[in-house]
Amino acid sequence: MESVAAISVFVQVAEIGNFVGAGRALGVSASAVGKRIARLEETLGVPLFKRTTRSVTLTVDGQRLLDRSRRIIEEFEHLTSEVAQSAQLPRGRLKVTVAPISDRLVDALAVFSRQYPEIELEVQYTDRLIDLVDEDFDLAIRVGEISDSNLRSHWLGDFTRLIVASPRYLQEHGTPTSMQALTEHKLLHYRQPKSGKIEPWPVRLPAGVELPVTLICNDMAARIEFATKGLALACLPDLVIREPLADGRLVPLHLGSATTRYPVYAVWPHSRMYTARFGALLNYIKALRL
Repeated sequence: MESVAAISVFVQVAEIGNFVGAGRALGVSASAVGKRIARLEETLGVPLFKRTTRSVTLTVDGQRLLDRSRRIIEEFEHLTSEVAQSAQLPRGRLKVTVAPISDRLVDALAVFSRQYPEIELEVQYTDRLIDLVDEDFDLAIRVGEISDSNLRSHWLGDFTRLIVASPRYLQEHGTPTSMQALTEHKLLHYRQPKSGKIEPWPVRLPAGVELPVTLICNDMAARIEFATKGLALACLPDLVIREPLADGRLVPLHLGSATTRYPVYAVWPHSRMYTARFGALLNYIKALRL
C-alpha cells in the first residue's frame, strides 16, 4: 500500500507540475510531497524530476514511470471500487457534461439515475469544451479525437452530418439538386462556441463562393424545430434526427456532399478518484452504443 501511495503522489506531481499544487490536491503539505518523492527516487535509484524553484518536469525515467503508473493506479482503483461496490450502494454526487449530439445519451443518463437513486447526478448539456479538472467534472461525452494526455477515454461510436429539409420547405422553395444550388436557398447555421465561427457544411463550392446565412442558432433542439417547421435547410448530426427522418418531418438531401464520420468518446481525468459511484457510471457508459 505504501508503494501505491507513493506512485499516486508521483502521478499528481507529474500532472500538476509542482509540489504545492499536488499537495493541495492530496490534502498534505508541499514538504510532505517532496519527502515522498525523494524517498521514491531513493528507492528506485534514479531522479524522476528536474526541479526549479517554481515547477518540476519529468526526466526520461520519470516519463517512463508515469506511463506505467497510470495503468497501475487505474487497475488498483478498479479493484478497490469493485470491493467497495459489493459492500454498499453507490451514493454521492457526480457531475457530467454531454455534447448535444444524441437524445440517447440523455435517455441513458435518465435510466442510470433511476438505477442509482442515491447518486446525485448533475448533467450539463453543452458542446463547450470544459476543463474537467478546473470545473470539477467527473466525466464528459465529447466529439472528436482526444489529444489531451491527461484524459482517459472510451470510444462510444460515430455519427455523420446530413443536409436535411422539411417537406414544407421543399414545397415552398423547391429541392436543391446540387451543392452549388444551396447558394440559392435559406440555410440554418450553427456558431462554434470556442472559435466563434460558423460551422462549415460538408460541401465543395467554387473558390470565392460562400453559403448564405439565413439563421444562426446554437441550440440543437431549436435547430431541429426550425428545420421541421420549414424555416430553412439545416445540416444536423444523424444521431439527433432519427425520429424526424423516420416519420417524414425531415428529408435528407443527397447532393454528393462529403461523408465524414465523427467519433464520440467518454473522457475523464487521469487524476479522477475511482469511487464506487464513478465506477458505476463509467461501467454503465462503457456499455452504451450510439
